[in-house]
Parts: sequence; C-alpha cells; structure tokens
Amino acid sequence: MSGEKKVALVTGGLGGIGTAICRRLAQEDYRVVAVYHPSDQESAETWRQERSGEGADVGIVPCDVSSAEDSARMAAEVEKTYGPVEILVNCAGITRDKTFKKMEAADWDAVINTNLNSVFYVTRPVWNGMLERGHGRIINISSINGQRGQFGQTNYSAAKAGMHGFTMALAQEGAAKGITVNTVSPGYVDTPMTAAMREDVRESIISSVPMRRMGRPEEIAAAIAFLAGPESAYITGANIPVNGGLFIK
Repeated sequence: MSGEKKVALVTGGLGGIGTAICRRLAQEDYRVVAVYHPSDQESAETWRQERSGEGADVGIVPCDVSSAEDSARMAAEVEKTYGPVEILVNCAGITRDKTFKKMEAADWDAVINTNLNSVFYVTRPVWNGMLERGHGRIINISSINGQRGQFGQTNYSAAKAGMHGFTMALAQEGAAKGITVNTVSPGYVDTPMTAAMREDVRESIISSVPMRRMGRPEEIAAAIAFLAGPESAYITGANIPVNGGLFIK
C-alpha cells in the first residue's frame, strides 16, 4: 500500500457533520469511504454524485452499524475494495428523545445500539490490522450532552458519555502500537436537523452559547482532520470540545 492514499472510513457519513468530515478528509488526500444505512441507498447514490460534482471522490458502503455481523461484513468489503482502514471516524448516531418517565426500552435500545454499540462493532474488525501495521487513528464523535447531560436524553447522553469511556480505555491499549484514539464532542451545530427547529427554539439555543452562534460542520471537520494527521501523533485519550464555550470543563 506504500504510496497509496490512506483509507478513511466515516460512519454516519451522509449526515450534516458526516458530510463535512468526508469533504475535509478528501481535501486532505485520504481515500474516504462513507457508511450509510442500507435503507438509504437511493439518497446515498445521490449524495455520492453530489460529492463527485464538488471534486471529492468519496466511496460509499451500506451497513447497519447496530449489527455486529453487518459491521464485520462491511469492514471486510471496504478492505477488499479500497484497502486497509487507517483512519476510522465513528460518527453514526440517532436520537429518540423522551423524558425518562415516558421512555420505552425500544427507545433506549435503539440509541445505545446505534450510537454506542456501533463503536465497538465497527472498530473491532479494523483494530487488529492497525495493531499489525503500527498505525491508526480512531476518532469518536460524541456530544456536549455526553459531558453535561440533557433533559429528555438519558439514552443519548449515556451513549455519548460511554463513547468517551471507550476512547480512554482503547487509547491505552493502542498507544504503544502507534494508534491514537480520541473523542470530539460538538455542541450545537448548524445542520439541516437544527435548521428544522422552530425559530424561537433556535434563538434560545444561540443566546445560550457564549459565541452567540451555532458551530459550523466544517469546524467539527477541522478537528477531525487535525486528529487524523501526523501532527497529532502524541494526542490520545483526549476529548476535544467544539462547542463555542457552551460547556467548559
């Protein structure tokens, strides 16, 4: 693989933040592969064509990341088609917001499986290869709400907090082998999801942020690009907040 582009695998790659990450890593000359849910095949093809129109040659691969079996199948397919994964960005996530009083087991399981269990399911098949090569970058996209909690999000906050626990433990296992494992915890980001909020809700959020604005997806992607690069080789087990000062610890 000497001289070839490093493969960067991005779960949740079709989302607002995921798209920005894929764009930025492609600009950094990685061979980017975006993971999408099998039910989104049509929109994934459209998304890939849009990236191609922007000059970014991004591959796409279907996977239900809440399934260990499908994650293993996907990782094998990516290695066979594109090469070994050297940068992994775990960005897949969903919400099922309810107060704890109203939360059903299905709401809890869906969020834990997609947001937290997927980090194990997707990382596990690429880990041994990173150990053998003596190089790897794993970046887990958590959330400010994994640091401070959020009303109506016991499931989401637990999953996102768990992601950084995973980061800290795995960072210790990979450090001597040249593998770094880090977390990025965005605050509120201007994506199609937040753009769909009621205007008064958006304004309330923005007024609570010291910088008086939401983050831009490109600002999250910049943090990922830094952690993926050679300059960050001595940074591991860290949780990088990108939240405009909304939560400072």
